[in-house]
Amino acid sequence: MAQRPRTETKLDHGILPDLIGYQLRLAQLAVFRDFERTVGDLGISPGRVGVLVLVNSNPGITQSRLAEAVGLDRSTLVPVLDGLERRGLVERRRGKDRRTNGLSLTSSGKLLLGRVRRRIVAHERRMMSGMTDAEREQLVALLARLRSPA
Repeated sequence: MAQRPRTETKLDHGILPDLIGYQLRLAQLAVFRDFERTVGDLGISPGRVGVLVLVNSNPGITQSRLAEAVGLDRSTLVPVLDGLERRGLVERRRGKDRRTNGLSLTSSGKLLLGRVRRRIVAHERRMMSGMTDAEREQLVALLARLRSPA
């Protein structure tokens, strides 16, 4: 006997569509999926790209300062840095006061970051294709306001 396709009724999402967190999570999933399709073969996640960008833009940044910038505690960041160091992308150098390490990108790290940046441009363009430049700027500004409510 052939099975008939089910005719599913529309799912009631209740209050979810009106919740900022729910909409942000769905948007994040869409962005991360596209990021993975665009950059995934390079073996790097959005969070690790952020680390590489910050280290590249701030040579010698301490692990503590980097952890603060990416919103992680040091104990969470250390394994990330260990992995990037094992891949030969980041190196730790003794800091000024010998109690801290300064971080720098290796030449391999800079090369990978250049490849990632080119792909991210296409990724961002695709994700924002339904918005005008003014809408994109407004979205970025509104998201920034959510991070530090009045």
